[in-house]
Amino acid sequence: MRTEKFDVTGMTCSSCVAHVEKSVSKLEGVKTVNVNLLTNSMTVNYDDAQLSTTSIEQSVEEAGYQAHIRPMAGDASLSLSPKIDFVQQEQDEMKQRWWISFAFLIPLLYISMGHMVGLPYPHVFHDPQNALLFAFTQFLLVLPIAFVNKKYFQTGFKTLFRAAPNMDSLIAIGSSAAIVYGIYAIYQIGYGLGHADMETVNQFSHDLYFESGATILTLITLGKYLEAKSKNRTSDAITKLMDLAPKTAVVIRDGSEMEIPVEQVVVGDMVVVKPGQRIPVDGVLESGNSSVDESALTGESMPVFKEKGDSVMSASINKLGYFTLRATKVGKDTTLAHIIELVEDASSSKAPISKLADQISAVFVPVVMGIALLATVIWLLLGYPFDFALSIGIAVLVISCPCALGLATPVAIMVGTGKGAEHGILIKSAESLEMAGKIDTIVLDKTGTLTEGKPRVTDVFAISSVSENDLIELAASLEKQSEHPLSEAILQEMENRKLKLKNIEAFLAIPGRGIEAMILGKKYSVGNEKLMMERSIDLNDFADLSNRLADEGKTPLFIAADSHILGIIAVADILKSTSKEAIDQFKNMDLEVVMLTGDHAKTAAAIQGQLGISTVVAEVLPQDKDKEIIKLQAAGKTVAMVGDGINDAPALMRSDLGIAIGAGTDVAIESADVVLMKSDLLDAVTTLRLSKAVMLNIRQNLFWAFFYNVIGIPLAAGLFYGVLGWKLNPMFAAAAMSFSSVTVVLNALRLMRFKPTASLLNNHEILITKTDTIMSEKTLQIKGMSCGHCSARVEKVLNAIDGVEAKVDLESNSAKLILSKDVSDETIKAAVDNIGYEVTEVS
Repeated sequence: MRTEKFDVTGMTCSSCVAHVEKSVSKLEGVKTVNVNLLTNSMTVNYDDAQLSTTSIEQSVEEAGYQAHIRPMAGDASLSLSPKIDFVQQEQDEMKQRWWISFAFLIPLLYISMGHMVGLPYPHVFHDPQNALLFAFTQFLLVLPIAFVNKKYFQTGFKTLFRAAPNMDSLIAIGSSAAIVYGIYAIYQIGYGLGHADMETVNQFSHDLYFESGATILTLITLGKYLEAKSKNRTSDAITKLMDLAPKTAVVIRDGSEMEIPVEQVVVGDMVVVKPGQRIPVDGVLESGNSSVDESALTGESMPVFKEKGDSVMSASINKLGYFTLRATKVGKDTTLAHIIELVEDASSSKAPISKLADQISAVFVPVVMGIALLATVIWLLLGYPFDFALSIGIAVLVISCPCALGLATPVAIMVGTGKGAEHGILIKSAESLEMAGKIDTIVLDKTGTLTEGKPRVTDVFAISSVSENDLIELAASLEKQSEHPLSEAILQEMENRKLKLKNIEAFLAIPGRGIEAMILGKKYSVGNEKLMMERSIDLNDFADLSNRLADEGKTPLFIAADSHILGIIAVADILKSTSKEAIDQFKNMDLEVVMLTGDHAKTAAAIQGQLGISTVVAEVLPQDKDKEIIKLQAAGKTVAMVGDGINDAPALMRSDLGIAIGAGTDVAIESADVVLMKSDLLDAVTTLRLSKAVMLNIRQNLFWAFFYNVIGIPLAAGLFYGVLGWKLNPMFAAAAMSFSSVTVVLNALRLMRFKPTASLLNNHEILITKTDTIMSEKTLQIKGMSCGHCSARVEKVLNAIDGVEAKVDLESNSAKLILSKDVSDETIKAAVDNIGYEVTEVS
């Protein structure tokens, strides 16, 4: 048995998916077929002794679509190009069809309806003697529109004749009915002019409906183009993953270094990795040491120290050191290739979401055709003229035209996604919106999602004879020369406090322990507890403090002078200001909240306690995150995953709804269904609320679109003609169709009133839920805050002022105040100044 993947173009709805699967499944030797509408892909498991890929492609083509085999995922240089070419080709074709259709539709609407709205109009079209010119001009304008959109007719009628009608069938029937009736009217006009029958001329001059057929094709093509544009984004995730892999590697062969294509590296090769380079293959360090940034794979922000014997992964970045490694996994066996495979498998395993419009049209199309045919025959049997009976049949088809059904979903989606984008939420497809409303479990990655994703100094503890600033100054002076991943946090703290570096001598870096140097003849050490123990430095009470800090998820750095401890500086990746509130709102929505992290259990437990998350899974590898999603889905959960790292990409694709934090990696963003551009978890709450609003709107649109047909079809069929004398002219049938479309659009515009979820005190819109009268709002810029304790102290003193409700944001060094009483700027500044900080601006 063999499994191959194909790119399939031309599919437009779930009926197309079913038709392709049915066509391929009939082939002898095929075991399973899985067609994915979102990614325009097909996976076939078959017996290659009985069947060839060419036969599979031909079977798809016979069904009315195009299929092209995709190279194996392991072929790094080739695997993506066919997919990108064909998907992009389909999008470009839709765009071209839309512009051509639009270019001819405008003059067609002007000629056919310009006089109705009072536009300047050539006199030649007013003269009944020129009615044939009036009609034939419209016919010439509709021809290019019909030609560029010929796929609707080809696919629509082909599937119709195979008893598997889809949305294309509805489009083809509706537009063809209008165009064919228009051609019939031209003949009648010509006949009337030839026999001086001006009554016939006038009648059929007003019974031209070329503009109806053209409008149907143009609007549907616009919707299809927007859909194709969204689908094309799905291939970008794999592209960006592939771009992470270096194209070349430096290996040692025959005693000398040589640069070769990465595909030529074999297991056992000695690979040289220089500072700043990406590691080309998985391997084990043979010599040298360095800090390695694995965030591209693990999503964790802090680089990991590596020395001889440690394993490293492909696509990781060597920060500063020089080392050699022995290749253990190459090509499609590397960690990066495995993640790529997971993303592809997760993408193709997603079941296509059935569109409500397609479900309705599956029954609606044959029923309408039957009614139109039956009505025509009945009126002929009753002795009425052929043109009378034909106009009845055409009126039924025109009023049941798919325009409103076609607009019901895309118009609401366009308004909904536009509203989301207005508030920093990028929703990639209608499927994403639909699924967001069904979520009952939300899974959150820790680093970069709940936390800021970069280490900061959170606490400074010094002995009584040393100030906090002195301790920071000493540590920063040594860390300036260090490659340690936490050195940037110490140096940033020094800059925040406006301190100066000291001159050091005899600097020594101790891998995996810390650093030492001489300052004015005294030896200073900065490092972990192991370094302190090796130097026989008595930690006194700082040992217990270190354990407490570790329990809080922080990394303690000890600072010592000679053999005496001076203090501890704690560094951690701190929580975002809105994380707690977002989780509380998820709980209020009756969602189960789960946190996944690669951190140690102790760090994960600390975050769990701070945020009140009920379920936490710690120490998970990239592959495990994907497995955790599968476990939840197997338990019957509908899962949304929120993450930002490349290692989150498989889980984002596997989940029912992938949500990427905008500050994360490009791959996570491209792999997700929703991107939060402002990196604010509260926007995930907004996404779920927006989804429910949009899906309700779509259901309303579909109901009204169908309701118009339910009311209009009996009228168009002449049901009331014998009793009341009511006969629906095809012109009014088209007007009714247009009215239903206008109703759909107006209903969708109600979504413009949607308001995003917002924290009371953050950068979003402020929602006031209290009945108190708000006298004013103020924003402070505060100088001197450097850690979470600083911001907490400022927030505490501000909230202690009567009539002030404050929220401090450490990242922007600002505070947002809501005042229910008149409080002077001087009072506010004095309160902050008294605790050692400075208010630089009040606005």
